Amino acid sequence: MTNEHGIWARRALLRDGWANDVRIVCDETGAIGSVETGVATASSGDHIADTILPAPSNLHSHTFQRAMAGLAEQRGAGRADSFWSWRETMYRFVAALTPDDIEAVAALAFMEMLEAGFAGVGEFHYLHHDRDGGLYADPAETAGRIVAAAQRTGIGLTLLPVLYQRGGCDGRPLAGGQLRFGNDIDRFADVWQASARHVTRLPGDARIGVAPHSLRAVDADGLNAALALAPDGPIHIHLAEQTAEVDEVRADLGARPAAWLLANHPVDDRWCLIHATHLDDGELAGIAGSGAVAGLCPVTEANLGDGIFRGEAFVRQGGRFGVGTDSNVAISLAGELRMLEYSQRLALQRRAVLAEEGGATGRWLWQAACSGGAQALGRASGAIAAGLCADLVEIDTADYRFSGRDGDDLVDTWVFAAPDRCGVRNVWSAGRHVVRDGRHIARDAVVGAYVGRDLAARV
Repeated sequence: MTNEHGIWARRALLRDGWANDVRIVCDETGAIGSVETGVATASSGDHIADTILPAPSNLHSHTFQRAMAGLAEQRGAGRADSFWSWRETMYRFVAALTPDDIEAVAALAFMEMLEAGFAGVGEFHYLHHDRDGGLYADPAETAGRIVAAAQRTGIGLTLLPVLYQRGGCDGRPLAGGQLRFGNDIDRFADVWQASARHVTRLPGDARIGVAPHSLRAVDADGLNAALALAPDGPIHIHLAEQTAEVDEVRADLGARPAAWLLANHPVDDRWCLIHATHLDDGELAGIAGSGAVAGLCPVTEANLGDGIFRGEAFVRQGGRFGVGTDSNVAISLAGELRMLEYSQRLALQRRAVLAEEGGATGRWLWQAACSGGAQALGRASGAIAAGLCADLVEIDTADYRFSGRDGDDLVDTWVFAAPDRCGVRNVWSAGRHVVRDGRHIARDAVVGAYVGRDLAARV
C-alpha cells in the first residue's frame, strides 16, 4: 500500500466491536492514518473487501523446524517418547542445515504464516553457528538469513537472538546439534550486535529483542547480560514447558522456574514467558499480575505432549496471552486458537471455557491473541486503529462455509468449523499487501527455492 491508499470494508472488527462501511487509510510508513465508519462508498483506488479483522502476530517460532515436520512421529523401542526424544531428532536435523537451507525454510514458513492470517512473527533464533559449532565470518550470518527471508515475504519481524550457554543446570557442555546454539556472554554480545545491524535492513516496523533460552540453558550471569543488551526491547524465555525441566530447575535454584524468575527479576510487560505450562497457583497469579504475556503454542505443545496450560484460571485473573507456532509442525492461526480452547474443554469437561460470559469464543480468542501478540513482539499493532500498524486480514466470506454468517459467527466459524486456510483472502503486514486472493504474492519463488533440497533425508 502507498500513501493515502485505502481499504473499504462492508464490515470490520474494531476495538469496540463490529462496524459497517469502514474505510481504513494507510500512510507510507505502513501505519493506519485513519479509520472512518459509515462511509457509504469506496474511494477510487480503494481495495474493496467484505470483512476485515486485525491480523495477529505469531509470538514464537523456530522456522528451521518447519522442514522436519512429520519426521519425528515414530514411536521408539523400549521407551516412552516425549519432548526429550523428539529433541534427539531435531538435533540430528539441525546439524545438517546450511545458511542457504535456513533462509529457504524460513521464507517458506513466513509465507505460510502470512497465508494463515498472521501479519508478524517473533523468531526465537538460536541456530547461530556452522554445523561443527564454528563461527561464520559474520557472527550473525544465520540471523541475516532470517532477515532476508522476512524481506522476501514481507512479514513483520521481531528478531529474538537466543543466548544458550550450557546443556543443563549442572553446567554440562553442549554437544552435537547444540554446538550450533552455544555462546558465552561475550560472544553472544557480538552475535546480538551483528543481528541488530541486519534488522536495520528491514522496514521500520521490524524490532529486535533478546531471548535467554531458559533457566536450564542460561545461568544467572548470562541472564543479566542478555537483558542488558536490549534494555527497551522484548524479552522472551522458555519457562516450565516440561515437568522434568521444572524439577531440574528446582533442584538447582531451590525454586520452581516461574517462582524463581518472579522473585529475582522485575518481570513486566516486556516479558513473554513461552510455554508457561506447568505453574502452581502462586506462579499463575504472579504472572497474571506482572503484565507479562504467556506465550502459548498449543499445536506444538500438544504434538510434544507438553501438557495443558491452565488457561481459564489465568485469564480470569487478568492474564494476557498470545499464540505462536513454535516447531511449525502445522502452521495454522485458526488451529492454534482452536487447540487452545479445545485443550481447556478436555481438561475441564466444559464448553466455551475461555470466552467471557455471553460472548463468542472465537472472537474473544482472536482479539486476545491480537493484543497479547502485539505486546509480546513490541509491535504497534493488535487492533484496527489510527496510529497502529496496518496488520489486517480479510475473511474469504465467498467460501460456502461462511454462508449466512455475520459478525461474531464469522470468526467462530473460521476458528472452529473451517479448514485452516479457507478463511484467508487477503493479508496486509504494516500495509504491505502480501497475500492476495489466498496466495502469497511470492509463493512460486519461495516454494521453488525450498523444494529439491531433500531436507528430509538429513534426519
